[in-house]
Amino acid sequence: MVHIKKGELTQEEKDLLEVIGKGTVQEAGTLLASKNVHVNCLDENGMTPLMHAAYKGKLDMCKLLLRHGADVNCHQHEHGYTALMFAALSGNKDITWVMLEAGAETDVVNSVGRTAAQMAAFVGQHDCVTIINNFFPREKLDYYTKPQGLDKEPRLPPKLASPLHKIITTTNLHPVKIVMLINENPLLAEEAALNKCYKVMDLICEKCMKQRDMNEVLAMKMHYISCIFQKCINFLKDGENKLDTLIKSLLKGRPSDGFPIYQEKIIRESIRKFPYCEATLLQQLVRSIAPVEIGSDPTAFSVLTQAITGQVGFVDVEFCTTCGEKGASKRCSVCKMVIYCDQTCQKTHWFAHKKICKSLKDIYEKQQLEAAKEKSEEDNNGKLNVNSNCVNEEQPEAETGISQEDCNPKDSVEGERESLQSGAGLECLQDAPAGPQQSEE
Repeated sequence: MVHIKKGELTQEEKDLLEVIGKGTVQEAGTLLASKNVHVNCLDENGMTPLMHAAYKGKLDMCKLLLRHGADVNCHQHEHGYTALMFAALSGNKDITWVMLEAGAETDVVNSVGRTAAQMAAFVGQHDCVTIINNFFPREKLDYYTKPQGLDKEPRLPPKLASPLHKIITTTNLHPVKIVMLINENPLLAEEAALNKCYKVMDLICEKCMKQRDMNEVLAMKMHYISCIFQKCINFLKDGENKLDTLIKSLLKGRPSDGFPIYQEKIIRESIRKFPYCEATLLQQLVRSIAPVEIGSDPTAFSVLTQAITGQVGFVDVEFCTTCGEKGASKRCSVCKMVIYCDQTCQKTHWFAHKKICKSLKDIYEKQQLEAAKEKSEEDNNGKLNVNSNCVNEEQPEAETGISQEDCNPKDSVEGERESLQSGAGLECLQDAPAGPQQSEE
């Protein structure tokens, strides 16, 4: 093994660091072919070329360096930073994912004890936090595709590994989205296949809780998805195309405001059934959700999503009303209050939305009138101030404090868990033939 010292760079290695910032992949490839260039060389701060490429957001450079044997877990930086930490700090989701797939360790800490995910959260790169926290190596799933011990058959058929891995690594935990992912894959949308998948996920959940470095977050995620799978199995037993019926049940809203009661109950039920009562994460979820009346904020989905994916602060971010996908931008052209990813999600939700679309339209128009009235008053006040001779008149400050009532959860966590018990399932819905309104950007 070659011993590399910080700052002892050949001219070609200095050129490589320069090319990573301002040059092309072809130029970098030529330099890497030189015998005078070591791919894991260190600058005076202990940064490798891979760290430079990650921090500067050079995805193709990162891939090139990894192909040439760059050490993704090099820990020689003066402050203990790794390439994954630099990728997370840069906010580049693709590079963060590439580092993880290359074997980057997520639990390494820097000189002040922060992991890559914690560093990303500290600087507000929440997308990278989500990717790191939800990464699950494919190799761990492939373990179950081979017979183990005295088993004659693998616990998971190899053909199911890829579609199951796609669902495991998703950052969108909305139950409708998970059912959609199952429904669009013929290999998964079968009762027998889902039976095998949910049992494997239960095994992974158990392993996460019993290993030396317990991972409660991943365990809860596996358990939650397993519960959705089991709900799909119950609907598939009734015949073909029943997953569409499940989606409709999840989206059906109460008459007053369209709140999806059945969806809320399913999520609460899955949390309540988490088999490890002593888990700190479970207790936090129970204390956050149990005191909240069904139909009020925060919803069980928002609390669970924040706990598992690390997504915090939904300010200035729009989510699809149907599947919960982040970044939805298409609004119902009538009420302009409901947002979707695309027309498919809009059509899927129309049977429920059409019942409250008119009332939402009235609310929207009222809000617009009030906003216009406030703007007009501000403009008039501005004109009066300009023409006023009272230049020293004091202006009172507006108080904007918002009072919050304290939530006093029950003393017994077990009692709170029971309060998450979902009620009787809603009846399956009949398809509404009426079409949706046209979306607008």
